[in-house]
Amino acid sequence: MVATAATSSFFPITSSPDSIDSKNKKLGNGSTNLGGIKLKPSASSGSLQVMANAQAPPKINGTTVVMTPVEGFTSEDAASSTPPRTFINQLPDWSMLLAAITTIFLAAEKQWMMLDWKPRRPDMLIDPFGIGRIVQDGLVFRQNFSIRSYEIGADRTASIETLMNHLQETAINHCKSAGLLGDGFGATPGMCKKNLIWVVTRMQVVVDRYPTWGDVVQVDTWVSASGKNGMRRDWLVSNSKTGEILTRASSVWVMMNKLTRRLSKIPEEVRGEIEPHFMNSDPVVAEDDRKLVKLDDSTAQYVRKGLTPRWNDLDVNQHVNNVKYVGWILESTPLGIVESHELCSMTLEYRRECGRDSVLQSLTAVSGVGNLGNMGEIECQHLLQLEEGSEIVRGRTQWRPKNAKSFGKMDQVPAQSA
Repeated sequence: MVATAATSSFFPITSSPDSIDSKNKKLGNGSTNLGGIKLKPSASSGSLQVMANAQAPPKINGTTVVMTPVEGFTSEDAASSTPPRTFINQLPDWSMLLAAITTIFLAAEKQWMMLDWKPRRPDMLIDPFGIGRIVQDGLVFRQNFSIRSYEIGADRTASIETLMNHLQETAINHCKSAGLLGDGFGATPGMCKKNLIWVVTRMQVVVDRYPTWGDVVQVDTWVSASGKNGMRRDWLVSNSKTGEILTRASSVWVMMNKLTRRLSKIPEEVRGEIEPHFMNSDPVVAEDDRKLVKLDDSTAQYVRKGLTPRWNDLDVNQHVNNVKYVGWILESTPLGIVESHELCSMTLEYRRECGRDSVLQSLTAVSGVGNLGNMGEIECQHLLQLEEGSEIVRGRTQWRPKNAKSFGKMDQVPAQSA
């Protein structure tokens, strides 16, 4: 019976020859005018019947009277043409119900997949959305990053700017996970009240090996006190699979008033917010206390002028992001060094900030053990300054021949000192 109902909903019901003849007798032989619609007699008994809510036009004194559909149609005619009510034609349209159920099922399945997403391969991220977590007694923040195809350079390895961005991202997320993030970007609630922001004054980075496309790196970061009015932040970057140490970095941060753009002491309210999160440990990178040389036009061997920041180079504090300075410093590095060597360590001193209207120049002098004519290690001195002469960043970089053996490895996150 269900099959009959389904069939009747898609295919019209054919009439028997007797019913066709009887109806032809009612309507008369030949074509009949139904208010402008021509109805021809069926050619065979298997033809489909066309039902029309109309009657044969009446005759008055032998003359056929043509009536319009509106005038000739009455409620009695509609009642007489309605098929008799049976069990089959009273069944609901199951196709509409089935379509509704299918739509609901697909929507629920999509929502379930979004909420219950899990890695399907062991080499995929344990932390797929990059949120990170607090480890080691709540003092170390850990976050994983997958090296994307757009983060690698001509050597098929991650660029130094990519690594620096990972360091900066984990620093901000550490503050957020520890509940120290106010309405500012990396600022505590107490800092927001006093219009204070963090600025980096010194950065040391040592790269033992650069990750490649598809590698998953694990970044650990923690903070410690640095003098009376500073904070030191350390990073340890490792391969999430093997545990091999890839990069070590240490930095010093101070506070600056974002309205006056002057350095500030740490207020007691802010000190009370951040000190419980300090880790009593030594720097992960031994401090390079050698003085950074100030270059000028007479001592620099390579100069790149006309560097200007773009709108996308600014951060939320309306000054150029410190990672952008690294790229500008390397603009004046000789191409021969970049092609034959890789950056293995870097020391930067940030002297002042620059804005979107600044015009800068990058100066480089090659020194150290090696030179462009051999394959030894090379050391370069750098200066990034405004064209009118104000210093932005002083720097020193060391370069080793590509594919050279790694050096100075460490095994683990330093334990907190007593």
